[in-house]
Amino acid sequence: MLGVRLYMLQRLTALIMAPLTLGHIAVMIYAVEGGLSTAEILSRTQGSIWWLLFYGSFVVAVSLHAAIGLRVIVHETLGLKRPALNILTLVVSLLLLFMGARAVLAVTLT
Repeated sequence: MLGVRLYMLQRLTALIMAPLTLGHIAVMIYAVEGGLSTAEILSRTQGSIWWLLFYGSFVVAVSLHAAIGLRVIVHETLGLKRPALNILTLVVSLLLLFMGARAVLAVTLT
């Protein structure tokens, strides 16, 4: 039952990540083509609740998606069993969430 839930959660996070990834790429192309400097980009993102929500959602989805994917890979290649897989999934997810949240807060908070 856990396998089905994780499978569905990974598919859900993929659905969330797809438009956010396209949005991120569009914003990056706009910034590069517009010749925006780092300072100009930060002046537009800092203090913005919208950028915080956009990239915060992205970080949460990626953290879950990547941890579940790594869980499957480790299980298939190394044969790791459930207790160790559960710990690995949790640690990887929290680590990615922590690192991503720090980056988002650095870019969006003043």
